[in-house]
Amino acid sequence: MQPAQILQPRPQGIYCPKADLYIDPTRPVERALITHGHSDHARAGHGRVLATAETLAIMGARYGAEFAGSAQALRYGERLDINGVTFSLHSAGHVLGSAQAAAECGGTRVVASGDYKRQPDPTCAPFEVVPCDVFITEATFALPVFTHPSAEHEVRKLLASVAMFPERAHIVGAYALGKAQRVMATLRACGWDKPIYVHGALMALTDLYQKLGVELGEIRHVTDAKKSAYEGAIVLCPPGALQTPWVRRFPDPVTSVASGWMRIRARARQQGAELPLVISDHADWGDLRRTIKDTGAGEIWITHGEADALAHWCEGQGLKAKALHLVGYGDEGEPAGAEPGAAA
Repeated sequence: MQPAQILQPRPQGIYCPKADLYIDPTRPVERALITHGHSDHARAGHGRVLATAETLAIMGARYGAEFAGSAQALRYGERLDINGVTFSLHSAGHVLGSAQAAAECGGTRVVASGDYKRQPDPTCAPFEVVPCDVFITEATFALPVFTHPSAEHEVRKLLASVAMFPERAHIVGAYALGKAQRVMATLRACGWDKPIYVHGALMALTDLYQKLGVELGEIRHVTDAKKSAYEGAIVLCPPGALQTPWVRRFPDPVTSVASGWMRIRARARQQGAELPLVISDHADWGDLRRTIKDTGAGEIWITHGEADALAHWCEGQGLKAKALHLVGYGDEGEPAGAEPGAAA
């Protein structure tokens, strides 16, 4: 069977005509398969939603219990036949519950990666290589300049700064879903056993992570306590909060941002990051190429990001490749201004 008979790009997202199902649709549809809970992939208003139980829980936390007409959970590796197409989900290593979507029919397998990374992450299952005929990949950091150090390396830079400036508070901007919890868990792995303070916009999803079994240690909500209470503290907040009066409540704050874009100095300056931390939940240039090779796919479709650059590299490897240029998918999961409760 030709791959395009199984999955094909449409303005609403990647579409399976035999199953009448969209993967990560950008507008409401009757049947959707959702790869993970970031707002540019998981939207409310679909008729039926298929996803991991964790992703469904995240969507419920963000959009309310009525985020879809109905929802069905699928475990990693579990197979579900819809009108002759067999779907299965496989860990993407991106955030808690994130999945690649595999669709098989007539001996042909197409895998849509969603967003993914290969680096270890204590808050979610590791990436699984899924052999396939066509691999549909993201390309957020598909340029040679993007090489991500380990999260532990970057967090130890943060801890070194805390040790050097014990009278100052360290404020880390991190996206509410996934990045913030990964930074928390990595801090614990690196030996930080004091409370971690968080902006109110991070509390709901952090609580959900803990409820779903991710150990993050003692987490405290930032209050209107005296500045001296935060001397030597590590505080996490949405990136957008760094440039608001909210940070004035902390003593001589060291501002930081955890993002793959911190590899670019201009981006770090733009976000006011005194201490940039290159921590990304997306594959870097090396891991994008490694993953494509590992899948064994002979044909590569590229959804968003630096699609043309990755397609050019694929063609140089003798692979068929095409950039889909899908509209509606972001870079680091969600825009900084999208955090709920940002004024808290």
